[in-house]
Order: sequence, then structure tokens, then C-alpha cells
Amino acid sequence: MTQGPLSAKLFAAAQQVIPGGVNSPVRAFRNVGGEPFFVRRAKGCRIWDVDDREMIDYVGTWGPAILGHAPRVVIEAIHNAAKDGVSFGIPNPYEVEMARTICEWVPSIEKVRLVSSGTEATMSAVRLARGFTGRDRIVKFDGCYHGHVDSLLVAAGSGALTHGQPDSAGIPKAFAELTSILPFNDVEALEKLFAERGHEIAALIVEPYPANAGLILPQPGFLKKLREITAKHGAVLIFDEVMTGFRLAKGGVQELEGIMPDLTCLGKVIGGGLPVGAFGGRAEIMDMLAPNGPVYQAGTLSGNPVAMAAGLSQLRELEKQNGYALLEHLGQTMEKAVLDTLKKKGLGYQWYRRGSMFCLFFTETPVKNLADAKTSDLPAFRKFFHACLDNGVYFAPSQFETGFISMAHEQADLDRTAEVVAAALAGL
Repeated sequence: MTQGPLSAKLFAAAQQVIPGGVNSPVRAFRNVGGEPFFVRRAKGCRIWDVDDREMIDYVGTWGPAILGHAPRVVIEAIHNAAKDGVSFGIPNPYEVEMARTICEWVPSIEKVRLVSSGTEATMSAVRLARGFTGRDRIVKFDGCYHGHVDSLLVAAGSGALTHGQPDSAGIPKAFAELTSILPFNDVEALEKLFAERGHEIAALIVEPYPANAGLILPQPGFLKKLREITAKHGAVLIFDEVMTGFRLAKGGVQELEGIMPDLTCLGKVIGGGLPVGAFGGRAEIMDMLAPNGPVYQAGTLSGNPVAMAAGLSQLRELEKQNGYALLEHLGQTMEKAVLDTLKKKGLGYQWYRRGSMFCLFFTETPVKNLADAKTSDLPAFRKFFHACLDNGVYFAPSQFETGFISMAHEQADLDRTAEVVAAALAGL
């Protein structure tokens, strides 16, 4: 879909005052070619650009819009909270209720600290783990994205056990050298690293279902192995559930998999579409935070009353409407349509889904880690993406992103999407 005239005008103006014309890189369409459109409004499962072109949306604000866009209960909650003030910088009742809800819903969280973004949550959790253990080294997995934190925005070196290399200009090499990177689902590499450097490791941080390189699922027993090896070596296990928390189940992946991490990072759904983040876990670790302990963390907008009210209304509605069962049904419906189409077209592309999260990899190689994901046929994906967009279905503008279904998607939306996907695949 070419830019409409108003989107083109806005993008030209944005490039004069915003780097690249966007406030987050993937929005620039560099991965798929072309130039981005600008959205005027969104409602339910649909978005309308400034040129009034309508699309069925499977990005959903990159995860938070689990009820759909602009749900009445969330809009009313925002309105009612904002009438009393949009920010205080002083404790408010909403943040206590949100913290209590998180502790009740997430099995491993005894205490929680509210922040303003997922990046802030992961950054703070890593600092807390280092303060708790007195160690410096962090372990992460290639393909897992934990926000643009200096110590976590790191790429693997030439071998699985090499020191990390900065994945961005502006990150001192010394920071990256304290981060070790492993391939996801590689138990042998995990065991070797901990055998050699376990005494240095403060924390292992992982997306339990990596959702920033497409959607990659753990092999049976892999998450249990992470729990066992970190406990054995006295390292903190951090689950980054910014994407999956409250999206797949009340207790996230840890509820589904029966794994209890030491710390959990959250965001997305708990803000109802407003900026939010949280990190929490075992009380003995969380009590290391100021003002009780020596690990400093602060934020002017942390626990913002409007964001808390929005998030609480969304969580209550999910529970009231038995949302996770509905989302699983919608996910199964989409999955059947996609797999049927792939079979009819004789395509061996890899499809992965959990609940309302999904990814179609344009590769016939089973995807167990980032290296497998990178075997995807990117030109084919680009052609597919634009064919879908031209016909009013908006998927994420990158092969290496996850799609999201909302409770606002109805059978007619899924049927139309199936038609568009089938035609786009046939045109490859």
C-alpha cells in the first residue's frame, strides 16, 4: 500500500523534526520497504489511517490492546481517573490495587515495584539482581529483546560462550563484556557456561516465550533447566514477561509452564494502552530496593493513577469476560485457517502460536532459536506483508515480530483475514 497523501505529508514533516521520522525504529518500515502510514483513530480490531483507509489490525499497540482498541471500560476508567488529576508524584490508591492484583495473579510475585516502561522494568530487575547477589555477570539469549538497556542490548559474538558485543553505538564495550549470550534452547551451551562462570553470574534473564524475533517456543524441559541451573549456582532467574504477562494467562507463561522465577518483568497489558511497566518477585530480593535497601530505583510517573486505572479496568474485564478462553478459541480458528492454506499451497513455512500470540516464519526450517529464524525468506515476507496491507490486513512490518489477536476480533474478521492471507501466499 502506497502512502496516502496525508500520511506522506505527515512523514515528510516528521523527518524534519524526529530522527527517521518515527519515535520507534520498526515503525519506519525499513524491514519491509515503503514508508509508514499515520493512524488517525482505532476502535475494536480496526485502525483507520489519516487518509481514512481501514485495516484489520494484528499489532494491537504491540500487545497491550488485548480487549481491542479504545474499549469502553478502559476509556471510562481513564476519564474518571483523569477528572481527579493526571499525575501526583505521591502515593495513590490505584497503585496499591494494581500491586495487589499483580501479586494475586502472578504465582512468583510477593512484592512488586511499578515503573513506566518495559525497558525500565528490565533495567531495574538486572540492577536489583546484581545488588542482591553481589555479582556482575548477566546471561541472556540471542534473539531475546529486553528493551534498550545498555547491558541487555547486546549481540552474540562468534561463538556461544564469547563475551557479548554492543548491538548499538553508544554502549561501552566494557558493559557488553559483562553480558554472556547463549542460543535459546541450547542446554549444552547453558551447562558449559554455568560450569565455567557460574560463580560470576548475578542473573539469567529470558523471555520464556521469545516474542521479539517472531515467536519462538521453548523445547520441552528447557525452562525447567533454567530454573534448576540458576538455583544451583545462586543466580537470579528473571522472566521477562512484558509481552506474555497477562496476555496468555492470568499468571503468564510461568503459570502455563509451572515455573517459578525469582523476578518477573511486566508491562503492556497492565497499562491498558498507557505507558507502564513493573517488576516483582521474591520479597527478600524486592526488599533490597530503596527505601528499604541499598539498590536505588525511582520514577516520577511510577504508579501513575491514570495508567493504573486503565490497566485495572482491562484486567477486570479480561477476568469478567473469561477472556483467555475466548482468545484461545480465536487463536485456534486463525491457526486452522493458516495451516489449511499452507497445506493447500504446498508451503512448508513454520507457524507458531500460543493463545492470542502468533508468528508465521517464511522458512521450512523448524525455528528453535534466532539462527533458525534468520533462515526466513525476507523478500517473500515483504511481498506477503504488502499484499496483506493492500487488502486491509495489517501485520507487524517485520518478519521478526509477533502478531496479536484481541477479544474484539470476530469470526468475520478472521474469515476476511484468511482470504487475504491465502491470496497473499498464492502470489508469492
